[in-house]
Amino acid sequence: MDVDRPRERDETEAQRIDRNWIELLQELRIVQTGGQVLIGFLLVVPFQERFAEISWGARALYLVVLSLTLISSVMLLAPVMIHRAVFRSHRKDRVLRLSATLARAGLAFLSVAMVGLVALIFLLVTGTAGGLAAAAVMAVFVVVMLFVIPARLRRGAVTNPYVAEV
Repeated sequence: MDVDRPRERDETEAQRIDRNWIELLQELRIVQTGGQVLIGFLLVVPFQERFAEISWGARALYLVVLSLTLISSVMLLAPVMIHRAVFRSHRKDRVLRLSATLARAGLAFLSVAMVGLVALIFLLVTGTAGGLAAAAVMAVFVVVMLFVIPARLRRGAVTNPYVAEV
């Protein structure tokens, strides 16, 4: 058997849609947990004594990060609500396409929020230069992990899924 060539599945279109929907829900469960932990952390920050001491710029960055995280959470929860709204209406293929788009957008918002969070933490701990440097490193890491590697896999550049060729 040729391990480099993808095998076609022996499934109907409805089975493929059901399988893809289940896989998407599994992915969303994993991401939502991390996002919810991040939201919980961010929600308690303003109630800390030292929050009043941070600069207006840091507060603005905090509010941007919180907003991006909340937006991502809504986008990652939306597929479940959309599915519930159209349940048994034979539109799962449309729900799947929309949900996949929402998941990608939610991941993008969450990624930008994580870059902003790294910037905020490093800014508070090391100063402006450290915050900018840490944000730049995190942004590059996010781009490589979420865009470059998947694009290479789609093009078939990486043949072994366990060893990424850089």
